Amino acid sequence: MTANSQSAPQTFYPPKQRPLMIRLVQSITTPLARLLYKVWISVSEEDVGKVRTIEDARIVFVCNHPTMEDGISLFALSARLGQLFHYVVAYESFKGLLGWFIQRLGCYSIRRGLGDRASISQTIALLKKPQCRLVIFPEGGCSYQNDTIMPFRSGAIQLPMSVLAQLAKKASSPEQIPDLYLVPLTLKYRYLQPMRRVIKTTLDRLESQLQIAAVPAGHTDIYQRLRRVAHQVILKIEAEAGLPPESDLDWNQRIERLRQIFIKKCEAALEIEPNLHVPVRERVYKVQALLEAEQESADASGSNLHAEAEQSDIYWDTVRLLNFDAIYDGYVAESPTPERFLDTLMRLEREVFHLEHAQLKALRKAYFYIGDPINLKGYLADYQRDRSGTTDRLAEQIHQTMQANLEQMNQAAQSNDLSSF
Repeated sequence: MTANSQSAPQTFYPPKQRPLMIRLVQSITTPLARLLYKVWISVSEEDVGKVRTIEDARIVFVCNHPTMEDGISLFALSARLGQLFHYVVAYESFKGLLGWFIQRLGCYSIRRGLGDRASISQTIALLKKPQCRLVIFPEGGCSYQNDTIMPFRSGAIQLPMSVLAQLAKKASSPEQIPDLYLVPLTLKYRYLQPMRRVIKTTLDRLESQLQIAAVPAGHTDIYQRLRRVAHQVILKIEAEAGLPPESDLDWNQRIERLRQIFIKKCEAALEIEPNLHVPVRERVYKVQALLEAEQESADASGSNLHAEAEQSDIYWDTVRLLNFDAIYDGYVAESPTPERFLDTLMRLEREVFHLEHAQLKALRKAYFYIGDPINLKGYLADYQRDRSGTTDRLAEQIHQTMQANLEQMNQAAQSNDLSSF
């Protein structure tokens, strides 16, 4: 065996679920999540009952992905339900000791943007098991927004439907076709203490770094301060891109213009043919996956396909693109909650201070609303006639349901009655 083959990069990390280990970790999840991730979960007994009624069936949980800490919240939910989940997790999370650990908890990798056949095969194999409990983030990545659900990737719906169609072919009668449920999980975080001081402190740091003049005495409107910081950040990125400020464009148009410039820059650097028919987020994932593969290949062979500084610049551009992917002007103004302020401020911190992940601000509670389970058998005949159309309609239906649930949770939060969900 050659040295190169010994150091060949691993392209897929399978689940290595260890039930006894999981049960042990589940037993200490509540204090562990609070200590390490400043979060604990809330889910009503009524919602737990929705899962209990289908516990003999295959279940795919689809959940929105507002923060990078959602994995621990979902693991805490698995403890609350007393079940063992498998989780589809981004490939880059499987490095080092953490990667070893999460594989034992039931996680397996997916390389987003490259059509990961090994991950798809693993998902299909799990879905065929009678006691499947699988968690998928159908948005495909983190939105960094507590109150927005991004469009779904079709695979989260298409794979369960295709497996059910395969199982139906083997069934001796329609009654023998097994149940396979999609369960929509809507996740929302709330800070558990007054956050105005934290917001002001964060604004102070950003204003200082950007050399924005201090707010005059008596002018303490934190929303206007937020807009001043955001405006300065947009100007800074436009200058980096070689663009003059465009007074005829609104902020959303300027942000979209920057997105297009930076994704084209990344694709050109890696000689990727742009696919204009997919969202920018999907194009970013492809860039990141190719960067990762290129770096692994270079490490294994001892060569250097791209200068390290150039790779770092490209990677930072991808982080920036994902950071600003779901943001829009008016997000805070339409509902100026502490969570929306800090969603936006933490985006700005990641940009200004070149951070992949901004530091958590305070203790939060993760509220889960478990939607009514959807038995995919009810869609099987439509799927057999029109696979793509049925998948798209079902994905849109679930997306709308989860967004509506989130908006109801927002209203309940404003009336301080979120615990009723």
